[in-house]
Amino acid sequence: MAEALVLERPRVLSLRDIDLPCAMGPDDVRIRMEVVGICGSDIHYYRHGRIGPFVVEAPMVLGHEGAGTVIAAGGRVRHLKPGDRVCIEPGIPDFSSRASRIGLYNLDPALTFWATPPVHGCLTPEVVHPASLCYRLPEAVSQAEGAMVEPLAVGLQAVHKAGVAAGDVALVLGAGPIGILVALSALAGGCARVLIYDPAAAKMAVATRYAGIEAVTAAPGDIAGFVQAATAGWGVDLVFECSGAAPAYDVAAPCLRPGGTLVCVGMASAPVALDIVALIVREIRIVTVFRYANVYDRAIALMAGGRIDVKPLISATYDFADSIAAFGRADAAHPDDVKIQIRLPG
Repeated sequence: MAEALVLERPRVLSLRDIDLPCAMGPDDVRIRMEVVGICGSDIHYYRHGRIGPFVVEAPMVLGHEGAGTVIAAGGRVRHLKPGDRVCIEPGIPDFSSRASRIGLYNLDPALTFWATPPVHGCLTPEVVHPASLCYRLPEAVSQAEGAMVEPLAVGLQAVHKAGVAAGDVALVLGAGPIGILVALSALAGGCARVLIYDPAAAKMAVATRYAGIEAVTAAPGDIAGFVQAATAGWGVDLVFECSGAAPAYDVAAPCLRPGGTLVCVGMASAPVALDIVALIVREIRIVTVFRYANVYDRAIALMAGGRIDVKPLISATYDFADSIAAFGRADAAHPDDVKIQIRLPG
């Protein structure tokens, strides 16, 4: 039994003891969790009890953005030892699967993912995880920053899949945590300029504190005109849709240059209608992104080298004992908040 933050049913959380897997194999490590971020998916499960086909049918521990310290290592683990600070990649694939063998382990049908029903998450003092999915944090990267590696990995995956080229100009739709991290990843990947739009002025203010990120200051119906004016009538090379809002797709196509790329990052809550002909006649390429693969080490290196600073995105940190209050704040969606984190007792 271990104490954990448990989603009992929609809008009902409790801090209580629950039976969790605790057996450690020879390729595993045991980790004392120290910082866990609250993700939009955690809030979606809290509000609705489901995301698409993933339905919470039994009490489930939340949390998948985590960092901690190794306290025990299995006999075959060579790259980690007790005392190492690590961040944790929360998806566990079958590494022998065909998808994994060609490098697409994030698309392995057998993959399990923390805090995705019926798999428990990491908002509990200790977890056991495959050592191959745990990454040592350098001294320059704090545990709080380590817990931001997971959402940053989504941004890096999007930029990698999109094929960003040096000097590209991009538009990001949505300035939540993922949108801002996609924008920062695009700059790190070589974009000369990144425009960003969100209807929440407070989130835009956070995003545009970063050099190279420019605000789209237009009403929703005028975004395409603003972008065209900002690019001398040519359009942007890439649009990263990070909001999951269906109307954003009506905005995206007119902002793209001929032959540009539409990158679908945000998870829409309902089917989205696309004017395919409008995309075809301008040869717009569509790229989809689902989580990440093979980018954690890059995210850590960018943080450690000072290329991406995630610290301004951490809006508040709550003690584990106040986890329910932390979720209450995240659910309230304060306009100034980007990322809420929970610190577990060390």
